[in-house]
Amino acid sequence: MKSDKSRNLYMLKGPLAMRGYDWWWHSFTAFHAQTRQPKQFFVEYYVCNPALGQKQPVLGQLHENQKKGRRPSYVMIKVGCWGDDARQIHNFYAISDLKIAKDRLELSVGECFLSETRVKGYCNLTSTDMAAHPEYMADAGTMSWDLHVEKKIPFNVGYGASRCFRRLNIFEMFWHVEGMKTLYSGEVVLDGQCYVVQQENSWGYADKNWGRDFTSPWLWLNSCNMTSMISHKQLQDSAFVIGGGNPKVLGKSVGRKLLGSLYYEGKEYEYNFSKFWTKPHIEFSFKEEERLCIWNVLAENRTSIMSLVVRCRRDEMLLINYEAPDGVKRHNKLFNGGTGEGELMLYKKEKGEKTLIDHIAVHTVGCEYGEYDQRP
Repeated sequence: MKSDKSRNLYMLKGPLAMRGYDWWWHSFTAFHAQTRQPKQFFVEYYVCNPALGQKQPVLGQLHENQKKGRRPSYVMIKVGCWGDDARQIHNFYAISDLKIAKDRLELSVGECFLSETRVKGYCNLTSTDMAAHPEYMADAGTMSWDLHVEKKIPFNVGYGASRCFRRLNIFEMFWHVEGMKTLYSGEVVLDGQCYVVQQENSWGYADKNWGRDFTSPWLWLNSCNMTSMISHKQLQDSAFVIGGGNPKVLGKSVGRKLLGSLYYEGKEYEYNFSKFWTKPHIEFSFKEEERLCIWNVLAENRTSIMSLVVRCRRDEMLLINYEAPDGVKRHNKLFNGGTGEGELMLYKKEKGEKTLIDHIAVHTVGCEYGEYDQRP
C-alpha cells in the first residue's frame, strides 16, 4: 500500500496534449435526507486533447466535426447515479475555461472544483437539450455536489505508471488508485432531492485514468463495503479493486490481463501482472444475462488466492459513454454500475495447500465491463 499523489497530477503534456485524455473519478453512497434510502453516485472530471482547444468545446460525435476531421477537445463534467433511475449527465466546457495547478491536484472549470480533499460543482442538462444534441452522449438531469474527501487506502500499480513510463507513454491507458477506500462527507442534490453523505457509510472510491486510448475488454470492480461471513463483522480496514482487460504496450497487445489488490484488515494481497516475481495469475469472465450482469475473477500469487463473484442488476446500470481522443466512439456497450453484490473468498497458500482466511460478502460494488464495437 503506497500513496503517490504525483500520479494524480495533470498528465496531458507532450504528445498526450494533442491526443490524450485525463480523468479523475469519484463514487460513493449517499442517503436521502428524508427517507434515508441509500443511493450510489459518481462524479468525474474529464479533459480531452487540450492542445486542440478552441473558443467553444469541440465535440467529436458532432457530425460537422467528424466531416471536417476535427478531433474532440473539451473539459467534460460527468455526474450521475445508479439504481432505478440510473443516468449520466454531461456538461462541456472549452479548454480555455480550465484552470489547473502544475504542482498539485487542483482543477476548476465553471462552477466545478476538484482537489485531493474536496470536490464540488453543478451540472445540468434539460430534456430539450438532450434530445437536440445526441453528441452530448448524456441523459437529462440536474445535480450539485459539495464533498470533503479523505483517501484512506491507495493502490499503486507500481513501475507500470512510473515517471519514466509516463514520459515515454509506454501504455495506451494508465491507472492510479489513490483512494481504493475513500471517506466522503457532504451533500448531493439530484433533481431537487437532497442526499446526505457521511464518512462512516459513504463506501467511497477515487481513482484516475489517462492515456491516448481505452482498452477492450474493459473491466473494473471495486468495493470497501465488506462484511465477514465468518465473524459477521463489518471490515473497517478493507477494500479491493480489480481493473484492466487487454493492456497495450507501445501499441502492441499483451493479452487479456488484469491487475488489482485486496487490502484485508491491514494487509495487502496484490495481483499484478507487471510484478512477475510474485507469480501472479488472474482469470476472469463476464456473463450478460437477461436481468443480471455477472463477473467472475480468480486471482493468485505465490502466497494467496482470491476468488470473487459479483452480480449487478442490468436495470440499475448504465451503458456509460466515452469517445476516444481520436473522436471515435468504439465502446458502445460498456456496462457500468455501482449497486453490485457478491462474495469474495481469500485463501492463504503454503506448501501446496490452501487455507481459508475469510469468506466475505461485498456490497455496493462498482462494476464495469465492455468490449469494442458491441452495439446495445
